Amino acid sequence: MTTSIPPEVDLRALPALPRDDAGPVFGAPWEAQAFAMTVSLHGRGAFTWREWADALAAELVAASARGEPDDGSHYYEHWLAALEKLVAAKKLVPGQELEQRVDEWDAAARSTAHGKPIELQRRG
Repeated sequence: MTTSIPPEVDLRALPALPRDDAGPVFGAPWEAQAFAMTVSLHGRGAFTWREWADALAAELVAASARGEPDDGSHYYEHWLAALEKLVAAKKLVPGQELEQRVDEWDAAARSTAHGKPIELQRRG
């Protein structure tokens, strides 16, 4: 699965990003959705691409320090963790609400059949 990338997103800042000639490659729908959320937040001005690349790099360094293998199999888990931390640091979502949304996302992902889109309930 691949996706088109807006021209303002500099993928050279993310050398470990799984990709082919067409762009990023995703092993599961949630990976593409995490990528899309990041690109969307960047597009809305929530953070610069440099801030994002630095946050992801910090997460990858922390994973390495924990002794996690650097084989790419957990890349988007690190991506999502970096996104959660950056969203929290930027106070884009209040901490308690972010925690609740993470739990809601996890529950929705676990109850969604493979290959189907994960859907969260809209909030009023």
